[in-house]
Amino acid sequence: GILENIRLYLIKKLLPHLEDRRIYHQEFATTTSFHGVHHIVQTQSKTRRSLWLLVVVGCLAIVIWQICSRLTYYFSWPTTTTVVVQYVENARFPAVTFCTLNRFQTHAVSNLKIIFLIWSIVSGTLKPFAMKDRYSQELNDFLLGNQNFSIKEFTRKNGFYLNSSTLLECEFFGKPCYPQDFEHVFTEYGNCFTFNHNDLSPRRVSLSGRGLHLLFDVQQEEFTDEPALGYTDAGITFVIHSPEELPRFDGLGLLTPVGTHAQVAIRQLKSIIQEYPWGECKPDIKLQYHKSYSTNGCLRECKARYIQEQCGCLPFTLPGNGTECDLRKFYNCVYPAFYDIEVKGLCTVGTHNSTCPTPCEETDYPTTVTYSSFGGEKAIKYFSTKLKKSPEYIRQNLVHIDIKYNDLSYKITQQQKALTISELLADVGGQLGLFCGASMITIIELLEYIFTNFCWMCIFLLLKAPEMPQWNNPSQNQPTYKENKMGIQEC
Repeated sequence: GILENIRLYLIKKLLPHLEDRRIYHQEFATTTSFHGVHHIVQTQSKTRRSLWLLVVVGCLAIVIWQICSRLTYYFSWPTTTTVVVQYVENARFPAVTFCTLNRFQTHAVSNLKIIFLIWSIVSGTLKPFAMKDRYSQELNDFLLGNQNFSIKEFTRKNGFYLNSSTLLECEFFGKPCYPQDFEHVFTEYGNCFTFNHNDLSPRRVSLSGRGLHLLFDVQQEEFTDEPALGYTDAGITFVIHSPEELPRFDGLGLLTPVGTHAQVAIRQLKSIIQEYPWGECKPDIKLQYHKSYSTNGCLRECKARYIQEQCGCLPFTLPGNGTECDLRKFYNCVYPAFYDIEVKGLCTVGTHNSTCPTPCEETDYPTTVTYSSFGGEKAIKYFSTKLKKSPEYIRQNLVHIDIKYNDLSYKITQQQKALTISELLADVGGQLGLFCGASMITIIELLEYIFTNFCWMCIFLLLKAPEMPQWNNPSQNQPTYKENKMGIQEC
């Protein structure tokens, strides 16, 4: 009874008569804003009707092809790159980290050559180093007799130092600077010193061609590096980087040999990368021990977390608050752990799904370096008298470096979306309007028409659906179909 009532309600109330449905279709075809449809319906000539049908179908096919093409292009996440040059009245000066190509002083390691190998193992967290098995026994013997030895304090006290005897001249934009203006930092070169690192009041220059002027004395008589384990050159290596970032020398350092004058012209380059999926950056990544995100800082924190988990201590060359690793931990656990990180790719960089994706905004300082021999004959005599050193000493130990802006401008390289949502909608709307004369109102009309016909079809199928069969087996007390039939025949 309920099913029959539903059928009657659908027939009387919701399902129109055949003539009403035909009139609805006719009115839609003649009044819709989808161009060309009313010509197919109202035209009496079969030839003209066929031509209009071909035109409408052809235009509709072109529209579908164009829309699919634009959607495919949009979901390929295309980008364009724009380059803008901005001129400013004053520019922020970058940080510059200086190191000498000598890690330890002669008097400290004259009878302690193993210290070079120890430092190579320790700095392996900063720069890959292949430790050879032939040093294992020598290293084990040293660790047995020096269990409380601190390579950190040894390097800090006996490595390269910055004072009035090694920094002979320092001037920044016409004002003198001093060794205390430099911040100590450990790198693979041992003790290094950074000028203008993360200052609260960043240093700026308001005139191109003037910047940082430095004169170093590398003191070659103190050079002790073993050629097999250290560096064969003599001079100053330095890297120019953002004040918010730590220096990274691996493949990026500039080298100035002794007896030369280096003129370094820098430019500021800002790169803005789109977030995934258009670019490879992820703006929500934050670092725990660095104010601004960088791939170098992220890699250092990733290595620190892994080594902390594996070894229960933290190398002093990596950021964190864990217990400092001693030499035995460095040898037995830290270095093998770092080797696993490198070989197994536990800390990856580059793409959005890597451990350390590329930053969304990055500042680089491309450099142009020119060299000349340091000092003419009169200059050599002047410094020889001033420093009370021989002319040969001046040529073999002094390094002159000038770092300045090429001009007060910075270049912005910005990655942008090649096709935005609004541009995609404009393209789709333009194709619909050009070939079909359709608009958003037309789309709503078509959706309404399709939805109405869909409802009618559902009602029609529901009315034509057969009744559910009875699958229950009859009980023994109930008469079977055959018995009922026989009873009817007997009646």
